[in-house]
Amino acid sequence: MHGVAILGSTGSIGRNTLDVLARHPERFRAVALSAQRQIDVLYDQCITHRPDLAAVVDEAAAARLRERLAQAGSATRVLAGAAGLEAVATAEGAQSVMAAIVGAAGLRPALAAATAGKRILLANKEALVMAGAVFMDAVRRGGATLLPIDSEHNAVFQALPRGYAGNLGAAGVRRILLTASGGPFRTLPLERFAAVTPDQACAHPNWVMGRKISVDSATMMNKGLEVIEAHWLFNAPPSAIEVVIHPQSVVHSMVEYVDGSVIAQLGNPDMRTPIAHALAFPERIESGSTRLELAAVAALSFEAPDPERFPCVGLAYRALEQGGAAPVALNAANEVAVARFLDGGLGFDRIPALVEAVLARTPSAAVHDLDDVLEVDAGARRAAAAWLDKNSAVRVAPAARAGG
Repeated sequence: MHGVAILGSTGSIGRNTLDVLARHPERFRAVALSAQRQIDVLYDQCITHRPDLAAVVDEAAAARLRERLAQAGSATRVLAGAAGLEAVATAEGAQSVMAAIVGAAGLRPALAAATAGKRILLANKEALVMAGAVFMDAVRRGGATLLPIDSEHNAVFQALPRGYAGNLGAAGVRRILLTASGGPFRTLPLERFAAVTPDQACAHPNWVMGRKISVDSATMMNKGLEVIEAHWLFNAPPSAIEVVIHPQSVVHSMVEYVDGSVIAQLGNPDMRTPIAHALAFPERIESGSTRLELAAVAALSFEAPDPERFPCVGLAYRALEQGGAAPVALNAANEVAVARFLDGGLGFDRIPALVEAVLARTPSAAVHDLDDVLEVDAGARRAAAAWLDKNSAVRVAPAARAGG
């Protein structure tokens, strides 16, 4: 029986992971789960999947969950705080760890899983965006295995030669092509960006995702972050990573070889596909996703991203080229901007301006360890808060909170 720990089990990736596990009860078992605030959902998951361990961020919430589970006769042990998340990441019975906590909060437990030598199914972008060198070093030192869950990086992983060893040239690869849907505003007139509401930004045309990543998709910052991820995952220089808009979200990414061949991974937009691929790798298992019927899709289209419409992509490339502290600051500023937008305190069109301002104010500095990463992150968040204090924001109505 293959034990799986899920960091962020109540979010969309976590729920899809549990769905795949439930389809193969003879093969997989959820041994540890964690959540931030959706305690009712986590309670139901614990009752259904009977993990050995559950963890939540808040101690008071952990106490409530502990009491409810005890009343239900559950043997699941409940922990709280950062130590609880690290306990999930290093759970003894877990061979694999799904790292699906959104944002900087997922960095420390993902590092703990790497240090513990786990098979890491990486859905948390920030582990590589904020701490690429630190995280990859932890993977090497801990003897961990790293498998990408983002649909784009999982597609690249599948399209690269089996046993790819981190050298594009030796593998005959010319470039990596990361596809992007373009989000809900691919054709919206730019003059209407200022009036975009959180609900509109979170209404992705193809994918069902959490609110933060949905906004990142709408600004295409998610694609910029994925460029940085691809650099670390595949040891690819920025010049060998290209973004192309593909509105149908059927081609999840491509690899172009020096002989002119382009190998693509296709499938319906369903995160259970990359999750199942990583869980069973190198084997294949049923994921629950529907079959791709190309005749029904009828057409696949591609276009270059408009830098005026999606400046966040260029900002991410700039941060990657600068290296060191810049990607950390990029991520922190974006998290602050998206949170303020979702709360109704920042216009959608102002998200890139805030990120660019913080990036410009971030001193060039090397990042050697987790303490360095967290120091830069904190400084960038302070700079973002100061920018917000000095700049009048276009206010929009906040949407009802939802998601993991």
